[in-house]
Amino acid sequence: MKVNGKVKVIGETVTFESGFTKRVLVLTTDEKYPQHIPIEFVKESISKLDTLTIGQDVSVEVNLRGNEYNDKYYLSLNGWRIEDQTSELPTTEAKESEDLPF
Repeated sequence: MKVNGKVKVIGETVTFESGFTKRVLVLTTDEKYPQHIPIEFVKESISKLDTLTIGQDVSVEVNLRGNEYNDKYYLSLNGWRIEDQTSELPTTEAKESEDLPF
């Protein structure tokens, strides 16, 4: 499953007593009513967030994860791949050559 949006928050790495580490990325979707979607990255995948910048357009591959604790149920999105979706504008030369009639 993919989630597309702009990077809103790049969280700090959190390490638990068990040694488990996680980091949260928040994306803002581009919809009529934008959503702020928190996506968790765990263990080795947290380093994927190091090259991101606030406002960057990205597409994140996620897996849905659910668990039960004390008769309560929790849902999370776990990210595992990030693709930069920033489109580069064509240069003037490239645009001019596209406009040629032959």
